Amino acid sequence: MHIGAFEQLAAILVVSALAALLAVLLRQPILLGLLIAGIALGPGVLGLVRIDESITLLAEVGIALLLFLVGLKLDVRIVARLGPVALVVGLAQIVLTFLLGLGIAAAFGRTGIAAIYLGLALTFSSTVVVVKLLTDVRMIDRLHGRLAVGILVIQDIVVVLAMIALTATAGDGALAIGEFVGVLLRGVVFVLASLVLGRFVATPTMHLLGRQAELLVLGAIAWAVSFGALSTILGFSAEVGAFLAGMTLASTPYREAISGRLTPLRDFLLLFFFIEIGAGIDPASLRAGLPIALTLSAAALVAKPIIVTGLLSLAGHRQKVSLATGITLAQISEFSLILVALGVAQGSVGSDIAGIVTTTALITIAVSSQMIARTERLVDRLSSRLPRLERRVAGHATFEDGPPLRPDVIVVGLGRFGSTVVEELLDRGEHVVGVDFDPRAVAEGRLGIPILYGDADDPSLGEHLPLEGSRWVVSTLRSLEANLTLVRSLRLNGYPGAIAVASEDPADCERLRAAGADVTIQPLHVAAAPLVARLDADDARRAAHDDVARDAAFAEFIVERADESDHSR
Repeated sequence: MHIGAFEQLAAILVVSALAALLAVLLRQPILLGLLIAGIALGPGVLGLVRIDESITLLAEVGIALLLFLVGLKLDVRIVARLGPVALVVGLAQIVLTFLLGLGIAAAFGRTGIAAIYLGLALTFSSTVVVVKLLTDVRMIDRLHGRLAVGILVIQDIVVVLAMIALTATAGDGALAIGEFVGVLLRGVVFVLASLVLGRFVATPTMHLLGRQAELLVLGAIAWAVSFGALSTILGFSAEVGAFLAGMTLASTPYREAISGRLTPLRDFLLLFFFIEIGAGIDPASLRAGLPIALTLSAAALVAKPIIVTGLLSLAGHRQKVSLATGITLAQISEFSLILVALGVAQGSVGSDIAGIVTTTALITIAVSSQMIARTERLVDRLSSRLPRLERRVAGHATFEDGPPLRPDVIVVGLGRFGSTVVEELLDRGEHVVGVDFDPRAVAEGRLGIPILYGDADDPSLGEHLPLEGSRWVVSTLRSLEANLTLVRSLRLNGYPGAIAVASEDPADCERLRAAGADVTIQPLHVAAAPLVARLDADDARRAAHDDVARDAAFAEFIVERADESDHSR
């Protein structure tokens, strides 16, 4: 029976929806279900889909939109905030993992351009999977989450450079010197022209198009596709042009609106890319490439986290933070699939390489999603069994160095919430000492206060804090285990002052109060300003040095605010 285009589309949507639903029920990323749906729909299983020009075009537009939105969201300030650590660790991880991939490919008899594609496929981690899962488990703002996102930004930039290099080569992966120079010049001109357009043309154009939401979306798509078409004319892939198009709009005030409106369209069109990848794979080739795919999967799930952990530990981060970051990046990327698909399309590699990379993606994404959900338990189990590579950096010895500190308040955790708390305290004339386990925060001494290097997960932390004279210890961390360890450490060391800890879960608040916390605060419901407003609510009381009454008023105020936030929910 002949299956027409409309019937094919219906089959794709129904099977994809069922596969995506199954993935969600199994707590797996949706793209995993879409890859499986593509394999099921292809000629090797159900045979319901033939890869024709219409599906290929939809897949190409979906990839272009993905790269456009990556460029639109590319925030190099993330890397700047993390300093050279993210840049150096990100680049070093790319080099080491690529060399590891080349070695594995050579061990299985894959050499030349095929080995390069396999090495690159192993190198990159999935931005889509990592950001989604970190957000789901509320770890995106933790130090290891910020480090992972910073490394992913570096990877996204490198993957585009790899696309420029690989898609500009001939089918055998070779370029003559003259051709290489020509490609390099065209690439430089294209990037410079994009920067000029982004600086002088993008914002005025978006101002005109932004008068109507529909017009803004249409104009953004036209902008992305035009850059993609220009990129193909210059000898690059459309995806490279779409990425540069996104970067030109990243500085406009419309980038969030464009991103929000185009994301559902991107997800729909990417469906056809995953279907095209899956349907183009013969299950027999999957079986043939299974040994190397399993080896690459082991490298992504075990060796890559070890590489990241070692690099971050040597850069001065605590081993638990480094290990959590490595676990987060333990998979290969959707960009790995895009790279190998481009290689197959231009004849650089065969479908067998695509099958190997697809199998590796299926295995690593499925396993790593469970690893990310269990990051804290894995870190606790593994950290005691791994050799310590932590390196002392500037600021680590501030517990013992210099004159003794006698702060009024000690703030543990100097993220966004903690930094706001410190600023409010300083505005009220309090003497504040910060504690953080980010070496860069310690080395810089930001916020204009002494910052001590310390980990709330360390049971001995209370022995080293300058508790004498301190009236309050405020933890802005969101981790229940870290806060429990901190509270117990402080009480075991005889700390007589008050302890305030952050938590979003009412059940966790009860456990923290039972452990010895005086106040539990919910950062999403209680602003930082009210948190510190009652530290010195009454100038008369302060003049009389009525510390007990003042602190009691502060604690009562915070409890009232916490109760109000609970009732409001």
